[in-house]
Amino acid sequence: MKLLKNGIGTIIGLINSLLGAGGGLITVPYLSKQGLSQQKAQATSVFIILPLTAVSTVLYLHKNIFTLKEAFIFLPFGIIGAILGGIFLKKIPAVILKIIFSAFMVYAGVRMLIK
Repeated sequence: MKLLKNGIGTIIGLINSLLGAGGGLITVPYLSKQGLSQQKAQATSVFIILPLTAVSTVLYLHKNIFTLKEAFIFLPFGIIGAILGGIFLKKIPAVILKIIFSAFMVYAGVRMLIK
């Protein structure tokens, strides 16, 4: 079981780094299957992905893949969105949250295929 979790952790880190936070698309369903509520699965996913994203950021900055100026354009309002998400997470029923999450996954996939 530990080997399976280690493998899933590696896949989450790889997907997150390659696809830009796509690790949550794996993490949330996996944690839900492990018995966590939708809210806990999504919150835990954010916690797991935070250090993974930090490591990717350092590597990408070191390799000049992006500039801080490009990223900081989105940061102030992204923080506002994160605060609102944290406030509303517990207020949205799990079944609705699961539908929103699933719909967003489908929307993102279709949009990427079309563009």
